Amino acid sequence: MDKLLLVGGSSGIGKSILELLIDKYEVHNLSRSQPDLSHDHLTHHQVDVLEDEIPEIDGINKIIYCPGTINLKPINSLKEEDFLNDFKVNVLGAVRVIKKYVRDLKRNGNGSILLFSTVAVQQGMPFHSSVAVAKAGVEGLTRSLAAELAPQIRVNCIAPSMTNTPLAKGILKDEKAIERIEDRHPLKRIMEAEDIAKMAVFLISEDARTMTGQVIGIDSGLSTLKP
Repeated sequence: MDKLLLVGGSSGIGKSILELLIDKYEVHNLSRSQPDLSHDHLTHHQVDVLEDEIPEIDGINKIIYCPGTINLKPINSLKEEDFLNDFKVNVLGAVRVIKKYVRDLKRNGNGSILLFSTVAVQQGMPFHSSVAVAKAGVEGLTRSLAAELAPQIRVNCIAPSMTNTPLAKGILKDEKAIERIEDRHPLKRIMEAEDIAKMAVFLISEDARTMTGQVIGIDSGLSTLKP
Protein backbone atom coordinates (compact mmCIF):
# COMPACT_ATOMS: atom_id res chain seq x y z
CA MET A 1 0.00 0.00 0.00
CA ASP A 2 1.35 3.44 -0.98
CA LYS A 3 2.02 5.90 1.82
CA LEU A 4 0.46 9.36 1.40
CA LEU A 5 1.29 12.55 3.25
CA LEU A 6 -1.76 14.84 3.38
CA VAL A 7 -1.29 18.35 4.71
CA GLY A 8 -4.52 20.00 5.85
CA GLY A 9 -6.84 17.01 6.00
CA SER A 10 -8.95 18.21 8.92
CA SER A 11 -11.50 20.27 6.98
CA GLY A 12 -12.70 21.44 3.57
CA ILE A 13 -11.10 20.00 0.46
CA GLY A 14 -8.44 18.21 2.51
CA LYS A 15 -11.06 16.37 4.55
CA SER A 16 -12.91 15.29 1.40
CA ILE A 17 -9.65 13.99 -0.05
CA LEU A 18 -8.95 12.09 3.16
CA GLU A 19 -12.38 10.46 3.08
CA LEU A 20 -11.91 9.30 -0.51
CA LEU A 21 -8.35 8.00 -0.05
CA ILE A 22 -8.38 6.43 3.38
CA ASP A 23 -9.26 2.93 2.12
CA LYS A 24 -6.61 3.01 -0.63
CA TYR A 25 -3.55 4.52 1.07
CA GLU A 26 -1.74 4.61 4.36
CA VAL A 27 -2.35 8.27 5.18
CA HIS A 28 -0.32 10.54 7.45
CA ASN A 29 -2.17 13.80 8.03
CA LEU A 30 -0.36 16.96 9.11
CA SER A 31 -2.60 19.72 10.43
CA ARG A 32 -3.13 21.91 13.46
CA SER A 33 -6.40 20.17 14.35
CA GLN A 34 -7.31 16.51 14.24
CA PRO A 35 -9.68 15.24 11.52
CA ASP A 36 -13.08 14.04 12.67
CA LEU A 37 -12.26 10.58 11.37
CA SER A 38 -10.55 7.50 12.72
CA HIS A 39 -9.28 4.64 10.60
CA ASP A 40 -6.61 1.95 10.79
CA HIS A 41 -4.89 3.56 7.78
CA LEU A 42 -4.78 7.07 9.31
CA THR A 43 -2.08 8.59 11.48
CA HIS A 44 -2.56 12.20 12.57
CA HIS A 45 0.35 14.53 13.40
CA GLN A 46 -0.63 17.79 15.09
CA VAL A 47 1.75 20.13 13.29
CA ASP A 48 1.85 23.71 12.04
CA VAL A 49 4.01 23.24 8.95
CA LEU A 50 5.10 26.90 9.03
CA GLU A 51 6.29 26.89 12.64
CA ASP A 52 6.87 23.36 13.91
CA GLU A 53 9.44 20.73 13.10
CA ILE A 54 8.04 18.47 10.41
CA PRO A 55 7.99 14.85 11.60
CA GLU A 56 10.15 12.06 10.30
CA ILE A 57 7.94 9.62 8.36
CA ASP A 58 9.61 6.86 6.40
CA GLY A 59 8.28 5.57 3.11
CA ILE A 60 6.30 8.55 1.84
CA ASN A 61 5.76 8.46 -1.92
CA LYS A 62 2.85 10.88 -2.38
CA ILE A 63 2.21 14.39 -1.05
CA ILE A 64 -0.97 16.47 -1.22
CA TYR A 65 -0.61 19.99 0.17
CA CYS A 66 -4.04 21.59 0.79
CA PRO A 67 -3.57 24.72 2.98
CA GLY A 68 -4.74 27.95 1.41
CA THR A 69 -6.08 31.41 2.14
CA ILE A 70 -8.97 33.60 1.04
CA ASN A 71 -7.91 37.18 1.69
CA LEU A 72 -10.07 39.38 -0.54
CA LYS A 73 -9.48 43.11 -0.04
CA PRO A 74 -8.88 46.23 -2.12
CA ILE A 75 -5.19 46.88 -2.68
CA ASN A 76 -5.24 49.92 -0.37
CA SER A 77 -6.58 47.76 2.45
CA LEU A 78 -3.88 45.11 2.08
CA LYS A 79 -0.72 45.39 4.13
CA GLU A 80 2.66 43.93 3.24
CA GLU A 81 2.02 41.42 6.02
CA ASP A 82 -1.04 40.15 4.14
CA PHE A 83 1.04 39.38 1.06
CA LEU A 84 3.74 37.75 3.19
CA ASN A 85 1.27 35.62 5.13
CA ASP A 86 -0.51 34.42 2.00
CA PHE A 87 2.83 33.55 0.42
CA LYS A 88 3.97 31.68 3.52
CA VAL A 89 0.81 29.58 3.82
CA ASN A 90 0.48 28.75 0.13
CA VAL A 91 4.09 28.53 -1.08
CA LEU A 92 6.62 28.32 1.73
CA GLY A 93 4.63 25.72 3.65
CA ALA A 94 4.57 23.54 0.56
CA VAL A 95 8.29 24.08 0.03
CA ARG A 96 9.09 23.05 3.62
CA VAL A 97 7.07 19.85 3.29
CA ILE A 98 8.46 18.92 -0.13
CA LYS A 99 12.07 19.52 0.93
CA LYS A 100 11.52 17.28 3.96
CA TYR A 101 10.30 14.27 1.99
CA VAL A 102 11.56 14.66 -1.58
CA ARG A 103 14.40 12.16 -1.14
CA ASP A 104 11.89 9.56 0.05
CA LEU A 105 9.66 10.24 -2.93
CA LYS A 106 12.59 9.74 -5.31
CA ARG A 107 13.74 6.58 -3.56
CA ASN A 108 10.36 4.90 -3.07
CA GLY A 109 9.11 5.16 -6.64
CA ASN A 110 5.67 6.03 -7.98
CA GLY A 111 6.16 9.52 -6.57
CA SER A 112 3.51 12.23 -6.92
CA ILE A 113 3.02 15.73 -5.52
CA LEU A 114 -0.25 17.67 -5.75
CA LEU A 115 -0.61 21.38 -4.97
CA PHE A 116 -3.52 23.84 -5.12
CA SER A 117 -3.86 27.16 -6.92
CA THR A 118 -6.93 29.27 -7.80
CA VAL A 119 -8.78 30.35 -10.93
CA ALA A 120 -7.84 33.93 -10.00
CA VAL A 121 -4.29 33.39 -11.27
CA GLN A 122 -5.43 32.93 -14.86
CA GLN A 123 -8.46 35.23 -14.75
CA GLY A 124 -7.97 38.67 -13.24
CA MET A 125 -10.43 39.26 -10.42
CA PRO A 126 -10.86 42.36 -8.27
CA PHE A 127 -9.70 42.17 -4.65
CA HIS A 128 -7.65 38.99 -5.29
CA SER A 129 -4.19 40.55 -5.60
CA SER A 130 -2.64 38.98 -2.50
CA VAL A 131 -3.97 35.47 -2.93
CA ALA A 132 -3.42 35.57 -6.72
CA VAL A 133 0.24 36.51 -6.20
CA ALA A 134 0.70 33.63 -3.77
CA LYS A 135 -1.09 31.07 -5.92
CA ALA A 136 0.85 32.20 -8.99
CA GLY A 137 3.89 31.18 -6.98
CA VAL A 138 2.29 27.76 -6.45
CA GLU A 139 1.81 27.34 -10.21
CA GLY A 140 5.40 28.36 -10.87
CA LEU A 141 6.56 25.91 -8.22
CA THR A 142 4.47 23.16 -9.81
CA ARG A 143 6.02 23.57 -13.25
CA SER A 144 9.58 24.07 -12.00
CA LEU A 145 9.49 21.01 -9.75
CA ALA A 146 7.81 18.90 -12.43
CA ALA A 147 10.78 19.60 -14.70
CA GLU A 148 13.35 19.14 -11.95
CA LEU A 149 11.96 15.94 -10.44
CA ALA A 150 10.99 14.05 -13.62
CA PRO A 151 10.95 11.17 -14.26
CA GLN A 152 10.88 9.94 -10.64
CA ILE A 153 8.17 12.28 -9.34
CA ARG A 154 5.12 13.80 -11.00
CA VAL A 155 3.99 17.27 -9.86
CA ASN A 156 0.56 18.66 -10.67
CA CYS A 157 -1.80 21.35 -9.43
CA ILE A 158 -5.56 21.94 -9.19
CA ALA A 159 -6.90 25.47 -9.65
CA PRO A 160 -10.47 25.63 -8.33
CA SER A 161 -12.97 28.42 -8.46
CA MET A 162 -15.07 29.26 -5.39
CA THR A 163 -15.64 26.06 -3.45
CA ASN A 164 -18.16 25.44 -0.69
CA THR A 165 -15.84 24.89 2.27
CA PRO A 166 -15.51 26.35 5.79
CA LEU A 167 -12.78 28.67 4.45
CA ALA A 168 -15.34 30.27 2.10
CA LYS A 169 -18.23 30.59 4.56
CA GLY A 170 -17.71 34.35 4.91
CA ILE A 171 -18.32 34.76 1.17
CA LEU A 172 -21.01 32.11 0.70
CA LYS A 173 -22.96 33.62 3.57
CA ASP A 174 -26.52 33.37 2.23
CA GLU A 175 -28.57 32.16 -0.71
CA LYS A 176 -28.33 35.47 -2.56
CA ALA A 177 -24.53 35.45 -2.35
CA ILE A 178 -24.42 31.84 -3.57
CA GLU A 179 -26.77 32.58 -6.49
CA ARG A 180 -24.72 35.65 -7.48
CA ILE A 181 -21.49 33.65 -7.55
CA GLU A 182 -23.08 30.71 -9.35
CA ASP A 183 -24.38 33.07 -12.04
CA ARG A 184 -20.81 34.14 -12.87
CA HIS A 185 -19.94 30.57 -13.86
CA PRO A 186 -20.93 29.15 -17.27
CA LEU A 187 -22.19 25.95 -15.61
CA LYS A 188 -24.11 28.02 -13.03
CA ARG A 189 -22.76 26.17 -10.02
CA ILE A 190 -20.03 26.52 -7.47
CA MET A 191 -17.79 23.65 -6.59
CA GLU A 192 -18.24 21.29 -3.67
CA ALA A 193 -15.19 19.96 -1.87
CA GLU A 194 -15.87 16.47 -3.24
CA ASP A 195 -15.65 17.78 -6.83
CA ILE A 196 -12.08 18.87 -6.16
CA ALA A 197 -11.23 15.78 -4.13
CA LYS A 198 -12.19 13.44 -6.97
CA MET A 199 -9.71 15.17 -9.29
CA ALA A 200 -7.05 14.99 -6.57
CA VAL A 201 -7.55 11.23 -6.28
CA PHE A 202 -7.13 10.87 -10.03
CA LEU A 203 -4.00 13.03 -10.29
CA ILE A 204 -2.00 11.08 -7.70
CA SER A 205 -3.08 7.72 -9.10
CA GLU A 206 -1.48 5.57 -11.76
CA ASP A 207 -4.34 6.56 -14.07
CA ALA A 208 -2.56 9.93 -14.40
CA ARG A 209 0.91 8.44 -14.84
CA THR A 210 1.60 10.50 -18.00
CA MET A 211 0.54 13.82 -16.45
CA THR A 212 3.03 16.19 -14.84
CA GLY A 213 3.52 19.95 -14.74
CA GLN A 214 -0.20 20.49 -15.28
CA VAL A 215 -2.51 23.06 -13.69
CA ILE A 216 -6.05 21.69 -13.94
CA GLY A 217 -8.98 24.10 -13.66
CA ILE A 218 -12.00 22.78 -11.76
CA ASP A 219 -14.09 25.92 -12.06
CA SER A 220 -17.40 25.34 -13.87
CA GLY A 221 -15.83 26.89 -16.97
CA LEU A 222 -15.01 30.25 -15.36
CA SER A 223 -11.39 30.43 -16.48
CA THR A 224 -11.97 29.64 -20.17
CA LEU A 225 -15.58 30.42 -21.09
CA LYS A 226 -17.63 33.59 -21.23
CA PRO A 227 -20.86 33.20 -19.20
